[in-house]
Amino acid sequence: MIYKNFFQRILSSFFLIFFLFLMFKKIYFFYFFIIAIFFISAYEWFLMSRNKIYLYFGLIFLLISFVSIFLLRITYENKQSLFFILLVILICVLTDIGGYIFGKIFKGPKLIKISPNKTISGMIGSFILPLSLTNVIINNNILINLINYEIQTLVNSYLLIAIISLISQSGDLIISYFKRISKINDTGNIIPGHGGILDRIDGMIFAFPFFYIFINILL
Repeated sequence: MIYKNFFQRILSSFFLIFFLFLMFKKIYFFYFFIIAIFFISAYEWFLMSRNKIYLYFGLIFLLISFVSIFLLRITYENKQSLFFILLVILICVLTDIGGYIFGKIFKGPKLIKISPNKTISGMIGSFILPLSLTNVIINNNILINLINYEIQTLVNSYLLIAIISLISQSGDLIISYFKRISKINDTGNIIPGHGGILDRIDGMIFAFPFFYIFINILL
């Protein structure tokens, strides 16, 4: 069962990356895809938080997060914007997979009560995998043709990767907290092995606004 869920996570994660890559071939398809994801995740949040005081705060935050993705897409050149978006998704995906692998293998003390499946070993794995593989994937000509020298230097910053990973993990815990007080395990069941759309992008919706602000300050 563990291996089945693991491979389902990998397939759903990299399907998302591949689908977004295809969306960049036609910008209007990309817009349609992002808008569809926004409305599905907003609907899942509505179902989870209706009649709660924080309902509208969550919807506003989701809107801000998705707007940051649009701004990344339209502010920079086509290849560069593609790289930025894929970079954030890649780090978040590796963070999730690293936490899952290390948590299942090493188990150990629980990390926090609001998310009982999270362990300290999983948190460590959530840093190790993106720090180990992000530069390897990028620097082996998989994405290197999408960036210039200045961006390559930026990406080689392990501190940036670690910060995005930390924000992704924090976003996961925040959504887990709201799921817990709503007494649900998943925000939906649209993605095999992972639940709803919001379950899949919980870290990303926090990472993208940070990255947009960061990259604009830097560049």
